[in-house]
Amino acid sequence: MNDETVSFAFVCVQNAGRSQMSTAFAERERDRRGLGDRVEIVTGGTHPADHVHDGVVVVMRELDIDLSDRTPREVSTAELEACDVVATMGCSTLELDAVVDVRDWALADPDGQDLDAVRTIRDEIEGRVVALFDEYFGEREQGRSTAESA
Repeated sequence: MNDETVSFAFVCVQNAGRSQMSTAFAERERDRRGLGDRVEIVTGGTHPADHVHDGVVVVMRELDIDLSDRTPREVSTAELEACDVVATMGCSTLELDAVVDVRDWALADPDGQDLDAVRTIRDEIEGRVVALFDEYFGEREQGRSTAESA
């Protein structure tokens, strides 16, 4: 990929769990790779919740990522159609008219699950986000694992 800006969107219904974790991992990956002005990140939901799920805040804090101040938001079709990749979390009914690479990650909903289940979802999301960055920007040389950042 050249120096063009790439836009990634992470979307689910409530924007309170999976898409928030995806966004946080994408922000971290963007920073780790020094891609600050080359990667735009959009997140939102079709029917946003009032707050990020408590279990999600807890398991992300274990990786020194604080989501307690994030507020789920509604995302517009226009915002998504302006993105290069839209990752949905397995709950989407999106119908976009623009040519957008929509990927359904088909992840379990962490809402109401025990922390071990939420950790499993978190770790899968982290791997998918890193793989997305690898696809667009090449693999990082350093090791990448949840243990690295714990």
